[in-house]
Amino acid sequence: MKRARHLKPEEIELWLHVVRDVAPMKGRQLPELPAVPETAVQEKPESLARATAAAYTPPVEKKPKLPPLVPIEKKLRQRVSRGQRPVDMAIDLHGMRQVEAHSALTRFIHRAHHAGASIVLVVTGKGGDGEASIGHENERGVLRRVVPHWLADAGLRRFVIGYETAPRGHGGDGALYVRIRRARGET
Repeated sequence: MKRARHLKPEEIELWLHVVRDVAPMKGRQLPELPAVPETAVQEKPESLARATAAAYTPPVEKKPKLPPLVPIEKKLRQRVSRGQRPVDMAIDLHGMRQVEAHSALTRFIHRAHHAGASIVLVVTGKGGDGEASIGHENERGVLRRVVPHWLADAGLRRFVIGYETAPRGHGGDGALYVRIRRARGET
């Protein structure tokens, strides 16, 4: 059983300042707080409350810092592009709308990570020379431009070590090799 922590005089003073305009509910009374010893308060109460409130900064949750994306190692890239080492998994996003593609890519990267894949192929399509107005969802080559941003975004970033454009044999500018981080301690 935990023991109650006693409030410091500064904390009591700050609390009294915060609730100074609060009226208790009908039939209730404010709890009795221990008196603040005068020796602990050497400034006027208002200036102490301002100083205490100004000095308080709420705790900031530190998010684990993700390491920077790195290019795929040259030897691994050569082995994969020459067919000496197959890609572990592949997904073809071209022809999908952005929302569908983002959802499919997210599921695919999670699956690849949990399956222990180390390098995967993501086909985005090159986009064509068709006429499309800028800013519309059916603009040509959108996936080719946005997939790298999705891979670098915090949601997928914890699973991705790095990515690079695939060579012509695997899709060229319309495909990416993605290096997947190993799953550690997960079941």
